[in-house]
Amino acid sequence: MKLGIVGLPNVGKSTLFNALTSAKAEAQNYPFCTIEPNIGIVPVPDTRLDLLANLVKPEKVVPATIEFFDIAGLVKGASKGEGLGNKFLSHIREVEAIVHVVRCFEDENVTHVEGKISPIDDIEIINLELMLSDLEIINNRLQKVEKLAKGDKSYNKEFQLLKTVKDSIEKEQPLRSICFSHEEINLLKSFGLLSIKPILYVCNISEEDLLKDEDNKYVTSVKEYASKENSEVIVVSAKIESEISLLDKEEKKEFLAELGLERPGLDKLINASYDLLGLMSFLTAGPKEVRAWTIKKGTKAPKAAGKIHSDIEKGFIRAEIINYKDLLDCGGTTQAKEKGLVRLEGKDYIIQDGDVVLFRFNV
Repeated sequence: MKLGIVGLPNVGKSTLFNALTSAKAEAQNYPFCTIEPNIGIVPVPDTRLDLLANLVKPEKVVPATIEFFDIAGLVKGASKGEGLGNKFLSHIREVEAIVHVVRCFEDENVTHVEGKISPIDDIEIINLELMLSDLEIINNRLQKVEKLAKGDKSYNKEFQLLKTVKDSIEKEQPLRSICFSHEEINLLKSFGLLSIKPILYVCNISEEDLLKDEDNKYVTSVKEYASKENSEVIVVSAKIESEISLLDKEEKKEFLAELGLERPGLDKLINASYDLLGLMSFLTAGPKEVRAWTIKKGTKAPKAAGKIHSDIEKGFIRAEIINYKDLLDCGGTTQAKEKGLVRLEGKDYIIQDGDVVLFRFNV
């Protein structure tokens, strides 16, 4: 599952990406220094793994991971090919969700491509380019479906949906803000539309603003905008996060304490991105490894078993389930069983976030 980091040039995308992945994506004060998307696999922070590892003492601990693409800065006119726009839009088309970095800091030494600091204008430039790209796709599809519907009434439903979508885009309403049925969403996704992808806004602020107790005016405006389309907002200082990412574990603790922070902003960003994709983790805990396994929310036990190995899914018999908190409180699986806290679940059980699972199977 991939997330694309987008935004206007010089908003801090590559700096944030470097901090996320400890990679060395080029970060320079000019547009388009990132042309091919940098790709990084990022571990999902999960304190449950450390707690279980302290209990089980495994040989290794394996976190869940997600992929981030650092996609070059979009500019006004991208949908018409401005600033290598067609190439950048094709990269966005390849991801499942969007992390939109918005500049919410003032710095006369860092050029703003539009000449002023205005987060809402920046957001609307990107959203408009995504919608214009969608409109071109919808118009082409509408022409084909209109002809097909004249000879086959089964296309009427799609035709009406496309008309609704076109009307919304022409009103500059991103498709992600509209309630569609599951069937409609799957159909629209098959067209490669961009404005239907879920989005997470990341406000990049200065170090000074990070230490304040209240949001700056730019962050406040982004939160108000995002609430209208039910999108989440995460506030970070990319510069500070890049400094934190270079420290070892103990140094990080000391630095965060000095800043008055409980954990890095990147942890919140990664967790929010994981949730944006509709993902969650179930856990396995044994002497060889403690591990988080990534599944879609709502996944049933056999399908989850297939994440470990296809043979386990094929030969699924049942799953032994215990919540990680109960396992920790009991001090081990044996004690948990004695207290009746380990449940046996069948094929229809929907795995819950934080379930510690042992699959029984026969091949």
